[in-house]
Amino acid sequence: MTDHPDLPPREAMEFDVVIVGAGPAGLAAAIRLKQVSPDISVVIVEKGSEVGAHILSGAVIDPVGLDSLLPEWRGEDDVPIKTPVTEDRFLWLGPAGGVRLPNVLMPPLMSNDGNYVVSLANVCRWLAGKAEALGVEIYPGFAASELLRDETGAVVGVATGDMGVDRAGEPGPNYQRGMELRGKYTLLGEGARGSLAKQAIAAFGLSEGRDPQKFGIGLKELWQIDPALHKPGLVQHSFGWPLGNGTGGGSFLYHLEDNQVAVGFVVHLNYKNPYLSPFEEFQRFKTHPLIAPTFAGGRRIAYGARAITEGGWQSVPKLVFPGGALLGCAAGFVNVPRIKGSHNAILSGMLAADHVAAALGEGRSGDELTGLEEGWRTSAIGRDLKRVRNVKPLWSRFGTAIGIALGGVDMWANTLGFSLFGTLRHGKTDAAATEPARNFKPIAYPKPDGVLTFDRLSSVFLSNTNHEEDQPVHLKVIDPALQKSSEHDVYAGLSQRYCPAGVYEWIEEPSGPRFQINAQNCVHCKTCDIKDPNQNIVWTTPEGAGGPNYPNM
Repeated sequence: MTDHPDLPPREAMEFDVVIVGAGPAGLAAAIRLKQVSPDISVVIVEKGSEVGAHILSGAVIDPVGLDSLLPEWRGEDDVPIKTPVTEDRFLWLGPAGGVRLPNVLMPPLMSNDGNYVVSLANVCRWLAGKAEALGVEIYPGFAASELLRDETGAVVGVATGDMGVDRAGEPGPNYQRGMELRGKYTLLGEGARGSLAKQAIAAFGLSEGRDPQKFGIGLKELWQIDPALHKPGLVQHSFGWPLGNGTGGGSFLYHLEDNQVAVGFVVHLNYKNPYLSPFEEFQRFKTHPLIAPTFAGGRRIAYGARAITEGGWQSVPKLVFPGGALLGCAAGFVNVPRIKGSHNAILSGMLAADHVAAALGEGRSGDELTGLEEGWRTSAIGRDLKRVRNVKPLWSRFGTAIGIALGGVDMWANTLGFSLFGTLRHGKTDAAATEPARNFKPIAYPKPDGVLTFDRLSSVFLSNTNHEEDQPVHLKVIDPALQKSSEHDVYAGLSQRYCPAGVYEWIEEPSGPRFQINAQNCVHCKTCDIKDPNQNIVWTTPEGAGGPNYPNM
């Protein structure tokens, strides 16, 4: 917003610990802090309109994190974790058929025995109740937009964005100044490509000496299906079609309770072809003869998309900075071959909480929690990520067929405590992996039928996405001329295809192509911030409570 010297000062509230993000990591940190020391004052600020509104995941969860955080959870009546995995399938798909991979060939860590199919959004709503019962304050609908730092540079809290700012960046009739939430320590658990985590990583050089972070885009639909086709607890993953061998990714199909099925598709964002559309590939996937029958007579009831951190062991930045730490997916704790991160998110929140509580008990504040940085790689999180550290690099180097096979061999070797490959590097960023359009031919995707396959706008409608219209566009283009000369002219306007929500359009006009941003559609997936070849688009927080409102996702 334009700087106005006559604006009122922000109100400030003081806490021991400020947590950004009411996801599994942030909620676990808050709960653990209160378990360890009930007198610690803790606040969570969450940009979604309610806890869970912005949570999107498959999800099959490994309960190891919950078992550690809340050992008695299985005996509770209101727990939204009701569907144990009953069957585990892995498929390799071709255009007209597929092969089921024998479970006996899969490394033991890939087994889903003992795991649960859940709505992670509902799990977070349940965890939020636990946190509030312990005295944690949770403020949904407020987007933390700024790191507060003292004269030494240490982080001393966050500020939420101003409300009621008009499109021109001026205070409107309903203007309200943002609020300062100040803490002795600030924990950032915003999820993949969190905006404050991105600021902290840059400001404190946290990624120095690490590989670039890698990402995927995950797209998900929730369906109500024919009860005769419903198999509670069935977990199915696939590789191959419709993606070519050189493009990483795969699918999931999870049968929950109440005749619901979660179907999703992940595309690794290091793909080369700018004509590829992850959204269209997802729609195409559902038409496969081994997949489509599941949805016969069914009804799609929800849709969403979200970036996923995929760099793992090699790409985790330094976790700590003066006055705070990174948690969960903001740090990159997803286990890519298992397609799981919530267990590590919970464990990371607990680990950070233990170090914060110890520091506060010693009367410290605003310093680096060096023990957290020194200890995470030897913790359960580190052990989980180290075993799979070469799967993503092998996949990227050798393609899906050979890469997955080599990754499986390496995971088997790691069960014996060694690796055939050492620790492989990831190489270039996902943005740099994109190649010019002249190297490829456009892809002709089939038109949606409105029954099994759909367009972007009807999908965004199901995500319940909404933003206050009279506000500055939260998707910032640094150099509009570069967007035309490069993103449009060299990469054929790939933003129209990587975005799963129809946010970006190149409109041909007599004066030339015009870049249009439909910010109202944004589902906060962060793909543009990751994939733009020039890093010319920056995702910033819109007005609080804006974005999707996911039910049961």
